[in-house]
Amino acid sequence: MRRRLINSTLAVVLVVIAVFGVSLVIVETRTISNSAQESVDSEALRLVSVVEGRLGGDGDVSRQVLAQQIAGHRYARIEIPGRPAMEIGTPPDGGVIEGRAAGERGESVTVQESRSTVTREVGRTLLIIGAVALLAVIAAVLLAVRQANRLASPLTDLAETAERLGSGDPRPRHKRYSVPELDRVADVLDSSAERIARMLTAERRLAADASHQLRTPLTALSMRLEEITLTDELDTVKEEATIALTQVERLTDVVERLLTNSRDPRTGSAVAFDLDEVLKQQLEEWRPAYRSAGRAIVRSGKKNLRAVGTPGAVAQVLAALIENSLMHGGGTVALRSRVTGNQAVIEITDEGPGVPPDLGARIFERTISGRNSTGIGLAVARDLAEADGGRLELLQQKPAVFALFLSTVVPDSRQDGEGSGKTIR
Repeated sequence: MRRRLINSTLAVVLVVIAVFGVSLVIVETRTISNSAQESVDSEALRLVSVVEGRLGGDGDVSRQVLAQQIAGHRYARIEIPGRPAMEIGTPPDGGVIEGRAAGERGESVTVQESRSTVTREVGRTLLIIGAVALLAVIAAVLLAVRQANRLASPLTDLAETAERLGSGDPRPRHKRYSVPELDRVADVLDSSAERIARMLTAERRLAADASHQLRTPLTALSMRLEEITLTDELDTVKEEATIALTQVERLTDVVERLLTNSRDPRTGSAVAFDLDEVLKQQLEEWRPAYRSAGRAIVRSGKKNLRAVGTPGAVAQVLAALIENSLMHGGGTVALRSRVTGNQAVIEITDEGPGVPPDLGARIFERTISGRNSTGIGLAVARDLAEADGGRLELLQQKPAVFALFLSTVVPDSRQDGEGSGKTIR
């Protein structure tokens, strides 16, 4: 492209120089020739007037006197009736420019100048025109190269940006070139890079969240299956298989919830549900892990609570908090349910050292962790809680007390006792 721009610009300049240069040469050649002819004619008239003046005043008309009236490179022939012709200068060879003039007394003057004088003048003019044309060509080449670089370099940069996008590097360059069309392309590429970066971030976040959220349920399911393989009692097998199926359903709900949040984290599927069932489910799933660690998990507080939310999402939030207490806490973990105002609250606390002071305000940020963990669990739990209109807070750092707030459902006295109710938000 750079070469094409240079060649096209140079071709235009050469055409312009050829058209105007040839015209200028023709005009200048004619002008110089006409000027030389007029000069010779003027000199002939002047010599005739000198001769007439001297003849009328009885002056001396001699060759020496007339030689002073004519340019040295010209030839003149003066003819006076009754006198021999006088010649001044040397007759030129080759082509000549001739001027003639006649006086009132019959005298005549012929002035000649070699045409080589005109040729030399035309040559000097052509040389000047050629030099100007050469300078114009050089200037055109420099301008063409500059313009070609100005247009080609941005296109090369834009191609490199597109190549980087294709290779998985979505960082926008925010580079502009003061060319509106190229700047528009750069704007589109930067916008595309930002969208691709957001998409890649969302995909990586989904993969990290899925890995973290599925790890614990899969571990618990593996433990159930191991217990099934180690027992010969049919009732135990059925009980453990039923629990395993429930955990499989939870895994399916976890996957669906993660996919829903990856598309739109604000999308919720809140319904009224029995909070006791979710708490009972979590206690059953986590007791084996706590027994293996030599610790206990207990529940206390108000029962028969109904809340508004997504049961699977609430279970994931509680699982994240229970797992956090298992990994970072100590002693007995207590789940306490209570009602405050129009909200149901589930508090999770343990007897461990608590949350370090420098992490208290940032505990729910991604990648923030007090130990060698991913720092994803609490961030995902907070997002899940907020998706259904709830909230997750750290009420106390030492010992750590986390609280999940959910809208409650209280019985409606105007309805019969079939569990119908109304939501208080």
